[in-house]
Amino acid sequence: MSTDSAPVDDSEDAPGSQPDAGPDTGRGRRFEPDLRSMTRINLRPIASPMPLGFFTVAIASVMTGCMQLGIFEDAARGAVALCVLPAFALQFLVSILAFGARDVIAATLMGIFAGSWLAYALVMFSGTADGLRVLGVFNLALLCFGALMTAVTRPKRALWLVLAVSLPRWAATGLSGLTGAEWLTRTSGVLGLLVALVAMYAAFALMLEDMRSEEVLPIGRSGPAHAAVEGDLAVQLRNLERQAGVRRTL
Repeated sequence: MSTDSAPVDDSEDAPGSQPDAGPDTGRGRRFEPDLRSMTRINLRPIASPMPLGFFTVAIASVMTGCMQLGIFEDAARGAVALCVLPAFALQFLVSILAFGARDVIAATLMGIFAGSWLAYALVMFSGTADGLRVLGVFNLALLCFGALMTAVTRPKRALWLVLAVSLPRWAATGLSGLTGAEWLTRTSGVLGLLVALVAMYAAFALMLEDMRSEEVLPIGRSGPAHAAVEGDLAVQLRNLERQAGVRRTL
């Protein structure tokens, strides 16, 4: 059965009504229905990328540290650069995965590490004039970055410890590049091996934790980092609507 009655437009008469007209009809602002009840946010668990990131730091630090200690001859700079270059790709991947896991601190740190390995590999492989001085200034810039990062990474003790050991190494590398002091170069090499040991421990501890779903080796999380691991699902989803990727702007 059909009817001939036409719809009545009472949008101007009924207070609080929501007209269906589009924004270009000139009849005012368009009001959308409340979409919260039909909104779904999907979370996808992933394996932690941090062991890969820390193992990469350890291996690249061993190579550069041996170069600074004089274990390799100067002619081996190109070979060392090629060995360090894959660290850029691996840590860049870790950074992308960490952003997807909603960990901006780990993602930022791994992204900066990735860029530093790329810069080192390109400068050392090219053998450009004053390359060491350029890397010296670059490492001092990294020192400033690391000092700021240590202020926010303390609850994530594994990240904080790697940063704390990296700070004096960046300082020694930067000053040795600018001054050419041999003892600073050797000091930086020793500190590089120390960074490798700390990063390797952090990687192994985090990998064991991810495999067994419990802390096996002490990592020293505190505050929000501890609550994120030990808390229930409600803790993980707290303030989710305000996080990047859900809110409208970064």
